[in-house]
Formats: sequence, C-alpha cells, structure tokens
Amino acid sequence: MTDMKWGVERRLEFIEFRLFWEGGVNRADLIEMFGVSVPQASKDLTLYQEKAPGNALYDKSARRYVAGAGFRPVFLDPDPDAWLLRLRSAAEGFADAGGNWLAAPPEADMALTPRRKVDTAALRGILAALREGASLEILYQSMNPARPDPVWRRISPHAFGYDGFRWHVRAWCHETGKFKDFLLPRVLDIGERGAAGASGEGDRLWHDHFDIVIAPHPGLSAGQQAVVARDYGMADGRAVLATRYAMLFYVLKRLGLLEDARDRDPRTQYIVAENPAAVVAALRRANFEFDEAGQTGGGS
Repeated sequence: MTDMKWGVERRLEFIEFRLFWEGGVNRADLIEMFGVSVPQASKDLTLYQEKAPGNALYDKSARRYVAGAGFRPVFLDPDPDAWLLRLRSAAEGFADAGGNWLAAPPEADMALTPRRKVDTAALRGILAALREGASLEILYQSMNPARPDPVWRRISPHAFGYDGFRWHVRAWCHETGKFKDFLLPRVLDIGERGAAGASGEGDRLWHDHFDIVIAPHPGLSAGQQAVVARDYGMADGRAVLATRYAMLFYVLKRLGLLEDARDRDPRTQYIVAENPAAVVAALRRANFEFDEAGQTGGGS
C-alpha cells in the first residue's frame, strides 16, 4: 500500500475502521470526517473495494456499505485497546466522538479523576529547556514540610513521566545534585534558562529497567486465577513487566504491590509479585521513601 498517498490511505483505513467496528460506512461519513467532495468519497469507496475484495458490500436498503461475512482487515490492525482509547478520549471530553472515528459510540462514563492543572507557560518553558539541552529556574511548591512555601530551584529536564494521575518532569536538580521528579502542577512560574547540569544519559534510574513478575493471587480459585491470567496477558500463569527504576514506585502503587499482596484480600487484590524480595531490593535501589505528605522522595 506504500504506492498510495498518505491522505488516501488514511481514508481507506477510516473506511475499514467503520466497517470492522461499526458494521458499515457511506459517502457522507467520508465527507463529514475529511471534508472531501462527493466524487472523491465515491472514488475512495471504489478503491477500497478494489484493494479489499469482499470486505465492503453495498446494502441498498440501508444505503451504505456493510462488512462482508468474510471480512479481513487490510489497512487496519484491529486493536481493542486502540478502540477503547478512542472511547476513553470521548468520555473524558478530550475529543468529540466523530473526531475519534466513532460514529455512534455506546454510552460510557469514567471513574472521576480531577484534572491536575498545568501552567501553559511553565510547560512551554520546560519543553524549550529540554529541547535546547539547557537548565531552567522554576518556582516550585513542594509538599515537604521543610519547604512550606514556593522556592526557586534550577533543574535540567530530560524526560517526562505519568503515574496514571499526574505528569512529572524528570530532571537533574542543581540544588541537591540528584535526578528527581518534579510534578508539573506544582511548577508555579519559570525563570531564566542557563547552562545544563548533568545530562539525562547519566540518570541510571531512568535508563535501567527492573522486571516485575506478576501472578494471580494464590487465594483465588483455579477458575478465577485463569481469568486473571487471561486478563493480564500471562503465559503459564505469570507475566513480566519491564519497568524503569524511576517509575517503579508509581507502577507498584497502581498495581497494589508496594507491600506483599499475598496478605491482602484476593477479592480486591487479584495479582501478587512472584519476586517480592527482588521488588524490595529494587525499591531500595530507587531510593523512594514516604514523607509526611505521602509523596515519594522522587517527587521532591
């Protein structure tokens, strides 16, 4: 398919998306989504039929093309996670359904997570410093009881992390001489850029990975363990999650594995770490500790 222009291939992928996930597509869908003319929409549908014979059959009563019984994707890799991500974006209000290629999405809702406000100028300044390999002064509000008020700090950013709820910038802290995580919502203002500190290449906790080996909770029944294994994509009752040391605390917290999960109720904690001693040692290497605010030491 590489002989086609990107725009044409994109529209053919859209046709296939609608056929596969929603059962049908018509010219109006293409016109509304891509702003093409009626003749161009007709041409695209004809081209799709040529490239994927038998996939699109015209239904006169419905006045649209429907998926054939022997449908085989040609332009699309049907990924359930990708479809659910589109639904999630619509449910969270980040994009309208049409913009996600969803013609008639099912009713959906999300467990509420308050959005953490990030200052536009602060993010732009951090991105500029990262792009230029420079350092940046930030006015940062720590939750450390020893820092009750915002303080100006100089950082050299090199990466971003997301714990499922909050974004942080991974950076060299010029004050402490360590790589740390600085939560973006707590950056209140930015100052001058300057010479960079340590390069991100030296952040071993960011570049080195640790394998978390997970398995179904032994307190579950055989049937329950089997469905948990399927749910988490386990092979032979186990799965390996390669995780950056710098992200290890956040991953373990989300999975409920900060403590030995075998001691928790299997009705709410479905998985355990098969290598708990190694996990403890890895956390020790990552040097995460709780402060009084419940924030990790890496969050500064």
